[in-house]
Amino acid sequence: MKKIWAWGALAFGLLYFFLPLIGMTNFSLKMRRGEYSFDAYAKVLGDAQFQQTFSYSVTMALVTIVFGIVLVVPTAYWVRLRMPGLRPYIEFVTLLPLVIPAIVIVFGYIRLYNTSSWLPLTGTLTGTNLLLMFGYATLALPYMYRAVDTGLSSIDVRTLTEAAQSLGAGWARILFRIILPNVLIAVLSGAFLTFAIVIGEFTMAALLNRPAFGPYMQLLGANRAYEPAALAVIAFGITWGCLGLIQLVSRFQKTTQRPA
Repeated sequence: MKKIWAWGALAFGLLYFFLPLIGMTNFSLKMRRGEYSFDAYAKVLGDAQFQQTFSYSVTMALVTIVFGIVLVVPTAYWVRLRMPGLRPYIEFVTLLPLVIPAIVIVFGYIRLYNTSSWLPLTGTLTGTNLLLMFGYATLALPYMYRAVDTGLSSIDVRTLTEAAQSLGAGWARILFRIILPNVLIAVLSGAFLTFAIVIGEFTMAALLNRPAFGPYMQLLGANRAYEPAALAVIAFGITWGCLGLIQLVSRFQKTTQRPA
């Protein structure tokens, strides 16, 4: 009886998730009356604004990933090695973006760094892009930190550090030549999640008036019929691709850690 309920719940969940997606995909293929076609996808992919916004978001995602790795990996490593008592507080801080809305963060940025403030970052494109990158890194912080911290928990950080120091390695060499390669799979998992978050984020990019992919999706949805459905399918594909890569690297990690 329990198995029947379990399979029933699974079937309900799959139908609840996939039926709207199937309907949206079917609608996106009906731009040409009376037959299925990929005209909506062709129009979206051929749109210069799509190419510009998607390229911008991909660039911002890569920059955010690099910044997140540089920020999180040394922090998580040092906390585990020297300050384990601070772990609960660090975890609390990294989880705050899950309960603080993005609109609150971006309004704080605008209020603090507007053109009349002591640091007018919103007055230049470079400064605004920098603020947006910091905002993206904040939104991705819970996922990046948890991924890296889980990776560090699977290795003996103290023994590796002491062995490297006994051979004359400095802190930078220990971190980037020993610790980072050992948690690379975990870092990649956090990187893929960060990429998915940045690609679909709307609030920060819209309020900072940057040409990102999220605001473009909203603008297209307000003015077209079939193209928004095609764009939503593309966005789902990107997100699923990131999740699939996470599963792939997780399996690779399990394979490499399996004892001979």
